[in-house]
Amino acid sequence: MSSDHSLAEQQTARHPVQYVVSSDDMQSKHYTQQVETSDAHMVRRQALAEIDNAKFGWFHIKACLVAGVGFFTDSYDIFAINLCSLIMGYVYYADAAGSAKNTTPTNIDIWVKGSTQLGCIVGQLLFGYLSDRLGRKRIYGVELMIIIVCTIGGAFSGSSVRGLSVYWILFIWRFVLGIGIGGDYPVSAIITSEFATTKRRGAMVAAVFAMQGFGIVAAAIVAIVVLACFKSGINNDQLVLDYVWRIIMGLGAVPGVIALYFRMTIPETPRYTLDVERDVYRAANDVKATIGGKDAADAATPLYQEAARQPPKNTKPTWTEFYNYFKQWRHFKVLLGTSVSWFALDVAFYGINLNSSIILNAIGFSGSGSPYNKLMKNAAGNIILNLLGTLPGYWVTVFTIDRLGRRTIQFIGFAFLIVLFCILGFGYHKILDKSVAGFIVLFTLAQFFQNFGPNTTTFIIPAEAFPTRFRSTCHGISAASGKVGAVVSSLGFFHLKDKGGKDAFIPHLIEIFALFMLLGFIVTWFVPETRGKTLEELNDDEEHQ
Repeated sequence: MSSDHSLAEQQTARHPVQYVVSSDDMQSKHYTQQVETSDAHMVRRQALAEIDNAKFGWFHIKACLVAGVGFFTDSYDIFAINLCSLIMGYVYYADAAGSAKNTTPTNIDIWVKGSTQLGCIVGQLLFGYLSDRLGRKRIYGVELMIIIVCTIGGAFSGSSVRGLSVYWILFIWRFVLGIGIGGDYPVSAIITSEFATTKRRGAMVAAVFAMQGFGIVAAAIVAIVVLACFKSGINNDQLVLDYVWRIIMGLGAVPGVIALYFRMTIPETPRYTLDVERDVYRAANDVKATIGGKDAADAATPLYQEAARQPPKNTKPTWTEFYNYFKQWRHFKVLLGTSVSWFALDVAFYGINLNSSIILNAIGFSGSGSPYNKLMKNAAGNIILNLLGTLPGYWVTVFTIDRLGRRTIQFIGFAFLIVLFCILGFGYHKILDKSVAGFIVLFTLAQFFQNFGPNTTTFIIPAEAFPTRFRSTCHGISAASGKVGAVVSSLGFFHLKDKGGKDAFIPHLIEIFALFMLLGFIVTWFVPETRGKTLEELNDDEEHQ
């Protein structure tokens, strides 16, 4: 080896050198690329370290709020349909005979509620892929535009002169709405995860998802306020309720409109810029300008300046690369675990929450007398159940997930849900006959452990457990698997609940939910614990550089 060769090795990373070994060597070696690659890795590690170890500040709060408002809107739109469907029965079936009077037919109710879930499957897969292919920033806000337009459109649904009824027009609007809501899942989760510090990443992503609880409660509160505003009109003519459901539904667009500007202006995540676009210098400056709080020019060290002279090497992820990565069992089992656990959870979660009026009827919150009294009592019951179980579950997770761990909380949640659903299912009538209060306690405990458990962790883990190049796609696949569970549950719930008489099969459905919780518990073994680890430690991102 020549002395010139030794000299080349002593050059610092800030001064790339091109040196070709003498012609006597059969292989000419160009050291510029090696040194530049070393520089790129050094800048990458430094930029990622700044993200992972940054102090929790205003930018982190802003990221959580911008993503969280979207989830508030999503859950408001998804669960407001429970009340709106009840109200529509009083408007469009006011003249029906017998038990069909004032009730939306079951087959129509299925599709109106299920349309959003079907759209979500499409949106989660589509936006999950596009977020990896085009970038998080480029598509963030598009899904919210879809939600805003379709929420307003759905509120103005009406029957065509010939052909489609108001319900089918609403089905179309809510299907497209579901595409927007579905798109929000992977993009918001990934953006929050990739901007978060390692120490608080779990809490940040959980806080975004916990806004879902506020959205569910807000839908019921808005229903009570709007009903109260139209009380005299409803008591005089129940068809006035046609205004009520449209206003409740339409108001779901308001928080989305507020958040839209901030979503459109949020920066690209440095991890995407580093690992997919391979623009090291821009990523380093983005870190300084956002988390570091410094001007990009002032933050540019000599090392960063050297990286600036390296042209970006944009390498978009491909399906071949995706296949080669997941054909290995150690990687595929993680995707299998996140997908099947989310599927199992959503069978029960949406089976109960999209049909909460049945549970409320069982515990005496269906109301009696006028349509106004029935609807007010139903909305109040929704608020009580969610305040007792749903909201506390979300926020206990936020404050404990970075101490207990994601996998631990998921195991705890599934274990308690197996026990609670068995008790509620096998003892359904006995418990209701002896103590309605006891039934409410058990039911709210189930709500609590859904959210202090797999409903939250199945959202968080896919945002951490996969490489940057596939992270959004994998989150979309996992989330779409969950929504398949929601669709299966919705269809199964409605087709089976009246087997043997009105609501006679409800106890057996709850028993079936317990079996799905057991499935979720088993596949959680495939899921890694992500607490306290950087996203790069959890994955093979270095191998892709």
